[in-house]
Amino acid sequence: MRRTDLTLCFTAKLLRPAATETGASWTFLRLPKEASAKLPTRSMTSVDGTLNGIVFQATLEPDGQGGHWLKVDKTLRDAAGVKVGDVVELEIAPVKVEPEPNVPPELRRALAASAKALALWLDITPVARRDWVHWITSAKQAETRARRIEVTCSKLEAGKRRACCFDRSGMFSGGMSSPVAEGEASDATARRRTRSPAKKARAS
Repeated sequence: MRRTDLTLCFTAKLLRPAATETGASWTFLRLPKEASAKLPTRSMTSVDGTLNGIVFQATLEPDGQGGHWLKVDKTLRDAAGVKVGDVVELEIAPVKVEPEPNVPPELRRALAASAKALALWLDITPVARRDWVHWITSAKQAETRARRIEVTCSKLEAGKRRACCFDRSGMFSGGMSSPVAEGEASDATARRRTRSPAKKARAS
């Protein structure tokens, strides 16, 4: 990875999801606050980077506190020769070309059934497509995701290019957070309970 003025260098601890994610092969890490603060947005941010020298590209997720976290799958972990509990070295920089989002099969089918919605979907930017996907997949209930797919197609048919009216950072809605690591469930609960009055007001 070639360093630029936007390259961030830091270390972070590799964590395992709590028991609620039993059987998960992935791990994660949280960016230091000072590193997140230098990124161009508090919401999802795609980056090129290295982890202990191994090159990767990924999308950082917002933690709802103004920071970001990174999912580290087994392939990257094995390539870097690291395990849970290790402190790893990272270099990251915002991507020059935004990658295409992973589109849920249900959304693909819905778009295929509407020529007008599909035409606009193909015409908007990858970031705009990612925002629609993010809005849909951030819903916890299958019924809610299905309704959001219907709304997405309806709005695309009406010419609406960007998803709106949802908090991409999770700072005000409380709808996004870093995964809870083993042994810190109580800390996560405390973080949710100590959201600032300003954030609570924005969320209401």
